[in-house]
Amino acid sequence: MESFFHLYKTELLSNRPLCKDLAELSQLSHDYIHFFNYERISLKTKGMTPVAYRNHAYKA
Repeated sequence: MESFFHLYKTELLSNRPLCKDLAELSQLSHDYIHFFNYERISLKTKGMTPVAYRNHAYKA
């Protein structure tokens, strides 16, 4: 979890203007979590997204 929140703060929130309200922050967070799970590849997961890696592990 600490690793995720570090990435969340550095990739999403740094160098951004402050959010206008909680709804905007909520939408940004939702979009980032979707990106993190379905689009962002990692070398630790053999170049797969977290969801693809988990599905690959379930098949094995």
